[in-house]
Amino acid sequence: MPVLAGKRVVMITAHEFEDIEVLYPVLRLSEAGVMVTVATLPKDAFAHFHARTLHPTKPITGRFGSTVPFIALAEGLRYRHVETTDVDPDDFDALVVPGGFAPDFLRVDETTLRFVADMHRAKKWVTAICHGPQLLISTDATQGTDIVRGRKVAGVEMIRDDLRNAGGEVTDAAAVVDGNVITSRCPDDLPEYCRAIIEALSGDVGQGAHEADARPPRS
Repeated sequence: MPVLAGKRVVMITAHEFEDIEVLYPVLRLSEAGVMVTVATLPKDAFAHFHARTLHPTKPITGRFGSTVPFIALAEGLRYRHVETTDVDPDDFDALVVPGGFAPDFLRVDETTLRFVADMHRAKKWVTAICHGPQLLISTDATQGTDIVRGRKVAGVEMIRDDLRNAGGEVTDAAAVVDGNVITSRCPDDLPEYCRAIIEALSGDVGQGAHEADARPPRS
């Protein structure tokens, strides 16, 4: 039996997500027995305005062309797809926020901000990688939470000043665990990031920095 059978994770994303930061966790977490729900902003949300031509029927699309729902994965086996208006914190054990440009859209969506805050207040695992912590910063600012503020956090180089300005202590490590929050830097850190999530769901996670295996730290 998979080690995490019965555990449920919700991934929240939007147009222009970082493709590998969505696809890799779906495959890795489902391999461990997790049922993954991928929740996307409604396609007609105003916050979805972006540089590419916007068509009402355009599927949620990553920076490199991957779509949600996924073309190559059967929905209902390793994942299911819903819109962000249809998720309830009571239904999930953890939240995953991928990067790319999607967090720019998510961080101005009130429904998403409330959901992230409710997950945190319920002591569920709140996790983000690359630009994903931007959503956590905005949740703190609008919902009065402490997901970044006062915690050790990681993120891609371009948002590290934002993390510091939000009261976080930036840590240069592949994954950082502080309380119920897990953050990570970039696609190269996906194995460590997903491992930390799996360990958290199994109750074996260690607090602090989780260094990359046999790789120099990224600056």
